[in-house]
Amino acid sequence: MKNPKNILITGGGSGIGRALAVAYSKSGVNLFLCGRNLEKLQVTKTLCEELKANVYLEILDVCDEAATKNWIEKIEENFALDLVIANAGISAGTSEGLEATTQVQKIFATNLNGVLNVIHPAIEKMKNRKKGQIGIVSSLAGFRGLPSSPAYSASKSAVRVYAEGLRGNLGKLGIEVNAICPGYVKTSMTDVNEFPMPFIMEAQKCAKIIKNGLEKNKSRIAFPFPLYFVVWLSTLLSTKITDPIFARLPGKKSLVE
Repeated sequence: MKNPKNILITGGGSGIGRALAVAYSKSGVNLFLCGRNLEKLQVTKTLCEELKANVYLEILDVCDEAATKNWIEKIEENFALDLVIANAGISAGTSEGLEATTQVQKIFATNLNGVLNVIHPAIEKMKNRKKGQIGIVSSLAGFRGLPSSPAYSASKSAVRVYAEGLRGNLGKLGIEVNAICPGYVKTSMTDVNEFPMPFIMEAQKCAKIIKNGLEKNKSRIAFPFPLYFVVWLSTLLSTKITDPIFARLPGKKSLVE
């Protein structure tokens, strides 16, 4: 969608969410940002208001279905959301051994249920208007189960496939749906990684690519291309070839309680 006016972004306090908020900021744009850290959200708000955007903040955990639905319904009382970007997510892996059940549950609660909690109330409103756009942030890690981060890979795979299915389902109702699959991006999520990250990019560049892809209504916004190609190719190869390779990947840190 070109020139959306009312935009909701989850996880707007840092990383890709903040970069997207800044990328969309201009006079007349209304940004609705949520996150769990007020200080970080306030920084984003200041950056966006300097670019003349109108910014509305909400302290929110997207895992809370009722609170998330209430927030969106409250927004819709005065503003018709044009674009919703379900960006909030967490990442962790297996560098300390097998993933703990609590870690797996937290990752799925945020990366999968958190996405559903955001997009479904928005979709209900957009259906009535026969207009709107939903961007769901997945990851290149969602194309293949990674031994270094099984739950993260699975959660991102689920939302990618769901987005691609929804696109065909909701397109006839006038709602655009896009699966967003970045590679490595310089954020607090990747700052903890103690291993080489090929083709890692700045969050601002990532946001520019996403914004451009959403404007063109691309079904799958996957980047950077060299890494996307390697990941895509790995899905075509026999697991007899890929399993030993992926098994040697360095483990990502576990969640810190």
